[in-house]
Order: sequence, then C-alpha cells, then structure tokens
Amino acid sequence: MPSFRAQLDITGLLPGHPPEAVMDAAEAALSSAHLVEAKQLDVVAGVPRITLRFLVEETDGETGARHAISAAMNMRHAVERVATVGSLRVLRRRGNRWERL
Repeated sequence: MPSFRAQLDITGLLPGHPPEAVMDAAEAALSSAHLVEAKQLDVVAGVPRITLRFLVEETDGETGARHAISAAMNMRHAVERVATVGSLRVLRRRGNRWERL
C-alpha cells in the first residue's frame, strides 16, 4: 500500500479548544478510512504544522492519489472545526523521497 503524508499549517485555535484537539481531529478524520502510520507536530518558520502519514489502498497510482487528496481535504475540514488553518500539502512516498501531489 502506498504511503502518503498530509501536512497542514495551523494558524490559531478557535475559542474553547485545547491544542491537542487539533491532532485529535486530524487523526480521527484520517483514521476513519485509512491506517494512520505516524503523526507529528513541527514548527516551521514560526508556524505550527501537523503531519500525518497514512496508507491508501489503490488499484493504480492515480486512484490512490485521488483518495489521498480527498482524505487530506476531509482532515482539513475536521481541523477547521477547532482551529484556523493555512496551507495543506499532500505528498506521496516514491522510493526514498516524498513527492508533492
């Protein structure tokens, strides 16, 4: 199964939500349809960024990419219920590197 990453910049929390609600919402959205392999929080140029690595079953490369993008968009919508967000990036593992979709 191909491995993908969804990276989402977090620009703020909505009132009444603790910081951990961001990762909880992201993981719940992705894991409802895909196996989440790893998750992490980084700060890039002063901006928090969550990264979740997940697997997508596919029959061909294009189908897998479409499913991964759809899953990442669902993750973004779930996170928007608890935080304000910035850029979303979806990457696919090819060999020993990550390529942006």
